[in-house]
Amino acid sequence: MIDVSIVVAVYNEEESLPPLVEQLHNVLSGLGKRYEIILVDDGSKDRSWEVMLEQAGRYPCLRLIRFRRNFGQTPAMAAGFDAAEGEVVITLDADLQNDPADIPMLLERIDSGFDVVSGWRKDRQDRFLDRKLPSMIANGLISRITGVHLHDYGCSLKAYRRDIVKNLKLYGEMHRFVPALASWVGGRIDEVPVRHHARKFGKSKYGISRTFRVVLDLMTVKFLLQYSTRPIQIFGKTGLRFGAVSLIMLVLVAFDWIAGTTGAYGAQGWLGGLGFTEHTYLHKRPFWVITPWVFFGFCLQFITLGLMAELQTRTYHESQNKPIYVIRETAQSKKMG
Repeated sequence: MIDVSIVVAVYNEEESLPPLVEQLHNVLSGLGKRYEIILVDDGSKDRSWEVMLEQAGRYPCLRLIRFRRNFGQTPAMAAGFDAAEGEVVITLDADLQNDPADIPMLLERIDSGFDVVSGWRKDRQDRFLDRKLPSMIANGLISRITGVHLHDYGCSLKAYRRDIVKNLKLYGEMHRFVPALASWVGGRIDEVPVRHHARKFGKSKYGISRTFRVVLDLMTVKFLLQYSTRPIQIFGKTGLRFGAVSLIMLVLVAFDWIAGTTGAYGAQGWLGGLGFTEHTYLHKRPFWVITPWVFFGFCLQFITLGLMAELQTRTYHESQNKPIYVIRETAQSKKMG
């Protein structure tokens, strides 16, 4: 039985891999727990895979996964989660900005009863304008929309109980939303300050443009958290609002037509006494005649869309799993602890 699984997504990190594996081995070997280190090569274009094989020959407990092409960080983490056998799964970046020495602290919080422990880069060693500021905005937005308030959703250093990550399906950039998704299934979430180091090798793979992709994925998460099993609630409510406006407009037009045919307008009519004239006629205006029926059409469309989404939801929950990555090859250390 494996106690701890470390999952690291690797993309063009040939220089940082040797010190990273050494640090991980030194920290984990001193815990007195059975562990494994899973390195997922996300289609690197440098010598990352060769370096990973060299490390597997030097250190025990390494398991290597190589993708056929670059699929992204979320698929890489999903592959690591699928392969992990440990009771606790810990993720971190391969660029040495996360500190493996913080792993024992995360495990202590897990042992105290939490299901997910997220790192908080309180003293983040990155540029402010294009890294820190977009991150602060995104963290505030994610916390507000999901209801799970964390200072640092973007920190890769996180610890999860195995039963949490094994039940999650990740797509897009959704690896950063795992705490929110875990909370949805009843997981207890904690956050602890962790160390963060300046990048020593290579260059960052992320820019400010990634913020926009995160916002789009946040919309998906919001939908999943509230409406994934009852989409009729969101589409149906929108349709009913259109229907209500349509009904109100039709009632006003009908009242206007009845008033016009009974002589309520004009100097002698009771509406005339209130200042209304024949120029007030709504049933003679194209906007008031056409718009209610357009809104009624919207009402029917949204309700129909909601019913179709209900059928699709049932198909989704009952269909077979389809992976979001393709593995080219795997390897592991000769000695697995």
